[in-house]
Amino acid sequence: MMLLLIYLKVLVLIVLLVNTWNVADCYDPLDPNGNISITIDIYQWTPDGYQARVTIQNYYQYRHVEKPGWALGWRWINKEVIWSMTGAIATHQGDCSNFTTRVPYCCKENPVLIDLTPEAPPETRTANCCRSGVLTASAIDMPNSLSYFDMIIGHLDGKPNVQIPHNLTLLAPSIGYTCSPLVDSTPTTVIVDGGLRKEQAFRTWKSACTYSSFVAKKSPACCVSLSTFYNTRITPCPACSCDCGTVGNVPPQCTGEGSVKPPLERDIQLNRYIGCTDHMCAVRVHWHVKSNYKGHWRVKVTVSNYDFVNNHSNWNLVIQHPSFNQSLQTFSFNYTKLPTSAGTDEAALFWGLNYYNTMLVHADEKDPGSVTTDVLMNKDLESFTLSNGWAFPRRIYFNGDNCQMPMPDEFPALPNSGLRPSNFQHILFLIIFLIFHGV
Repeated sequence: MMLLLIYLKVLVLIVLLVNTWNVADCYDPLDPNGNISITIDIYQWTPDGYQARVTIQNYYQYRHVEKPGWALGWRWINKEVIWSMTGAIATHQGDCSNFTTRVPYCCKENPVLIDLTPEAPPETRTANCCRSGVLTASAIDMPNSLSYFDMIIGHLDGKPNVQIPHNLTLLAPSIGYTCSPLVDSTPTTVIVDGGLRKEQAFRTWKSACTYSSFVAKKSPACCVSLSTFYNTRITPCPACSCDCGTVGNVPPQCTGEGSVKPPLERDIQLNRYIGCTDHMCAVRVHWHVKSNYKGHWRVKVTVSNYDFVNNHSNWNLVIQHPSFNQSLQTFSFNYTKLPTSAGTDEAALFWGLNYYNTMLVHADEKDPGSVTTDVLMNKDLESFTLSNGWAFPRRIYFNGDNCQMPMPDEFPALPNSGLRPSNFQHILFLIIFLIFHGV
């Protein structure tokens, strides 16, 4: 009996732990309200159905949707068809053989809809479409974080008995998003006639889609390396930070950090585009503490792309650091502070300058693609210290994905005072002391 009771307690504990992991994985303390919102507005009835507008709004502050862009799907309840569509395209027409005089645009019970390309002709467009499914992060570019398309739905007899579509799914651009069921909501209101009149939709359905790396089952997409002016040792990314396994029984074709080789043809066929490194990550973020002054200190941040094929357009970094509660200055990146919850290190969002470095280009045969900037950070003299890893970030995200950090005991440290210092170390200690105390 006692053994059974212990077993039940252990089982309950395991269930609680699993539930805790799932919640923590979906909840982001740096972006607690982040989601991609799906809104369907019915704004006109037709003889056999209705006209609707579908709006996709990215409320994530720093997670954007890259090419090949979003793909939205659901399942009809009453065998509805799509007669026509502007601002998006259905990937399959489906079986329309039961229609003779007029053929619908899409007869699929579970249609999949994607955005149009920028080259789409004017008659197929809406005002916020045609960016190949790309949605920018809301904190970086709010106007381009939204997309919508219009469609005419039919095949409903008489006055339509409209039912909410089921099984809403979002690929953006891959798996990882879970959408809540569409529910009836307060009808959307729009302002027309130059602001003199408000009109509202007949019905509005809404859903929120949230991202989880647990659902996506992704390996880390990036890693972090560290270095400082006061230690010649460079802390590399942890070995196999992202993936050293095999793909389709093809082992990695490269070893040795820093060596960059063009991919083999079979690697390209298997989507293995990554250059040869010990960490085997497509992206590396390097944090280098350059100098230390009385009132501020200077860091160089470099983002390197080891992918031979894929560029990263509209990339961004989120960095958590205790010094970010002071003012910052960057030279080659834009930045903004992010609100954080109590007890969490301050965070800042960085992204490229227009027409300069918003594109992180792919690697070539000689070097990875890279973008870099210096960051000046003011000191809080009551808490500033170079010891105990204070000079290094607590966490870094690239395009919303958490980067693999080195272990704290691997961080570059101040020279060990327990060892007999060299003349150079004596001089270095003296310089740091004089600068820090403003002598």
